[in-house]
Amino acid sequence: LVLELNQVVIPTYGTVPDQQNLHTPEWADFEGKPDSLFFSDGQRRIDFVLVYEDETKKMTHKRSGRKQQKRKRQVYESNLINNGLQLEATRSVLDEKLIFVKVHAPWEVLCTYAEVMHIKLPLQPNDLKTRDSAFNWFSRFFRVDENIIKPEQEFFTAPFQKEHLSNFYIQDKDTFFNPATRSRIVHFILSRVEYATKNNVKKFGINKLLDTGIYKAAFPLHDSSFRHPSTDPDCPSERYLLYREWAHPKNIFKLQPLDFIRKYYGEKIGIYFAWLGFYTNMLIVAAVVGVGCFLYGCLTKDNCTWSQEVCDPNIGGNIIMCPQCDKVCTYWNLTITCESSKKLCMFDSFGTLVFAVFMGIWVTLFLEFWKRRQAELEYEWDTVEYLEQEEQVRPEYEARCTHVVMNEIIQQEEYVPYTACGKCIRMTFCASAIFFWILLIIASVIGIIVYRLSVFLVFSATLSQHINGTEAIRKYLTPQTATSVTASLISFIVIMVLNIIYEKVAILITDFELPRTQTDYENSLTTKMFLFQFVNYYSSCFYIAFFKGKFVGHPGNPVYWLGKYRNEECDPGGCLLELTTQLAIIVGGKAIWNNIQEVLLPWVKNLIGRYSAAARSEKVVPRWEQDYHLQPIGKLGLFYEYLEMVIQFGFVTLFVASFPLAPLLALINNMLEIRLDAWKLTTQFRRMVPQKAQDIGAWQPIMQGIAILAVVTNAMIIAFTSDMIPRLVYYWSFSVPPYGSHSSHTMKGYINSTLSVFNISDFKNASKPFSPWFGNQTTCRQVYRDLRYPAGHQHQYEHNIYYWHVIAAKLAFIIVMEHVIYFVNFIISYVIPDVSQKTKSKVKREKYLTQKLLHENDLKVVKKTMGNIADKIIKRVDSTFRPKAE
Repeated sequence: LVLELNQVVIPTYGTVPDQQNLHTPEWADFEGKPDSLFFSDGQRRIDFVLVYEDETKKMTHKRSGRKQQKRKRQVYESNLINNGLQLEATRSVLDEKLIFVKVHAPWEVLCTYAEVMHIKLPLQPNDLKTRDSAFNWFSRFFRVDENIIKPEQEFFTAPFQKEHLSNFYIQDKDTFFNPATRSRIVHFILSRVEYATKNNVKKFGINKLLDTGIYKAAFPLHDSSFRHPSTDPDCPSERYLLYREWAHPKNIFKLQPLDFIRKYYGEKIGIYFAWLGFYTNMLIVAAVVGVGCFLYGCLTKDNCTWSQEVCDPNIGGNIIMCPQCDKVCTYWNLTITCESSKKLCMFDSFGTLVFAVFMGIWVTLFLEFWKRRQAELEYEWDTVEYLEQEEQVRPEYEARCTHVVMNEIIQQEEYVPYTACGKCIRMTFCASAIFFWILLIIASVIGIIVYRLSVFLVFSATLSQHINGTEAIRKYLTPQTATSVTASLISFIVIMVLNIIYEKVAILITDFELPRTQTDYENSLTTKMFLFQFVNYYSSCFYIAFFKGKFVGHPGNPVYWLGKYRNEECDPGGCLLELTTQLAIIVGGKAIWNNIQEVLLPWVKNLIGRYSAAARSEKVVPRWEQDYHLQPIGKLGLFYEYLEMVIQFGFVTLFVASFPLAPLLALINNMLEIRLDAWKLTTQFRRMVPQKAQDIGAWQPIMQGIAILAVVTNAMIIAFTSDMIPRLVYYWSFSVPPYGSHSSHTMKGYINSTLSVFNISDFKNASKPFSPWFGNQTTCRQVYRDLRYPAGHQHQYEHNIYYWHVIAAKLAFIIVMEHVIYFVNFIISYVIPDVSQKTKSKVKREKYLTQKLLHENDLKVVKKTMGNIADKIIKRVDSTFRPKAE
């Protein structure tokens, strides 16, 4: 629905109507009431605040520029008044250059635009009975005290129509539209009122005026201080209650008052915290199972036969390993890896397999139950049939509209910023830029790999290992461990630096792409940012999990990177422990970094602002000026909050088979994240303009894609990164005849049978170690279990039968695990409906009442009118055809 607004529009930038024809705001002085939310008359509520700097006191602009800005602002304010809004201007208490224009929407304006925006408002109280479940009885111990924050009364609602005003549940006109709805309506008007035209292109909207500096800020008011309730007895002090019962750290174990959050901040903020709280609650189950699997690994590590063989001086002590690099590396004893093998037993156990299968099912349960929860919120928050208003064109798009095209829908000419060819060129350039930056990330990953390869030589020389070395530190600080930890730290630093740079680059690319609306802009930026973040955060983990140590050759014929660097090998137990280390550093470091950044920066900025306004402590400051000195929320709003959580969701699901404690770390982080985000919104930022949101948007399909990929990655981690499949193949096939010598299935002899034998005389000169060989042994063992025939065999150094059995078992395992989990997930998706029966009943009941109250009343009026007309017609017919008296 397009609303034609009767506006006074400036014809050009150089000419304006007479000043007498322009309406100006009322002027009023601040009356010393710091908590007042009303005009000076105490009756009209402040729905929005505009802030500008008095043009006559500006020192940084030319006189002509100041005059031009003043003209645009005056025309804009005059048009606001012409559209029914009431304005009152007040000079700042702390800075006489600042002017605060308070905006009030009268009842008639609210009703008109509520109908235009299809805002759903109460018809009558909800009469459907609700049954308390056992879970509700349990959750009441964690809910907010209902005596402090009273539960919101449920209503059946319908899109507002002025002609059916009597059918709506109006007890008080002042409270029928709550403050959030009033602010949303006023912002809708502010975004559509014109202030100029240039070359037949209309200039309109508060966003463009903010971008050009004509206004310094535009925001709705917080209703009170967060530190104490309002002194106005009629003010509900919702901000104070939100801080006390939601944002304060003492509430970390309490459930969130979602209806109250939605009432104060709007549906878009409410749906984010509802999703984050639901995700956090689901993580409790995953964290408990993950800790259980980790404890199982801790309890069974002493019974790990292959680790015992590594640590046994009679087995591992007699196994001499080949050097892991060319020339400078020495021969070393297998017992050096004793401690790492014990740690590996904690993660590479049967519990890992159970947990991986569980998480593959958990992620589907999470997404399916969230759909149900989201459907409930859609009904409760009146977004079931949410009709998107016609979105305002972005000012950046509008400013570039110079080409004329024919609109196929309305069959009229319109201005666009580029032709079809120009759009194709822009898209090609943007795609090329994105591809370049992804290649840059891959180059940084290759740089980390080269670092690993080169620094391993240094650590091997400085942390020189001798076969008979017994120092305690050498049990822990091996060249492999030192290389892994330092590379993980450097990888984390590179990830965060690239992240900061690419955020700016992605915004520049999207700005150049020039999307038409803000929704198009956010969707385009979301795609770019997530694609980048996916490669940036996960590439190093994918390398360790699926590439490191897989293509190393053998000591007599090693594989080289770039023809110079010898490909690095995993520990004898595989790369699982290194992947676990990488995940722990990235997940833990990212959580700490983000929380410090999110909390510290706004707090420091506000602290500086408070100290810079030294007069604040001496003067009473009004609510609108206190809010002005808070931080603006930013154009992208919750985009970065969603991005942070979805990246974490990827870590929790994609690589959880190697790190079962990831859900626990995510749970702890999210419990803090909810309160920190709440604290930021409540104390450090201006109040956001309330916005409608039906769901979490594009993040839902992104998470569904991650869930599908997670099944594959975890199956491959267990198959190719862990040592579980080779152990199972040895236990069931190669420990007993015809391949083994044991009479029953056992893990004894596993280490000796899986480390390939290499003859030291077969070393090439380029890789032959400098350190002399001592003892009478003529062979060494290959570090990674490459399962090759020994020297002297007719197929020496080629893969043996054990290798091909293991490969077949790995591929079979991946296929079976994937199909089993996908089948279970399909059954779960089929069994669990997206909308519960209770919600369906409420929706049907609401539709019935809407039809009954709104449409049947119209029919009654028609019938009554038609009945009167019919009676008159009959009377006239009777009088016409009645026989005349003789």
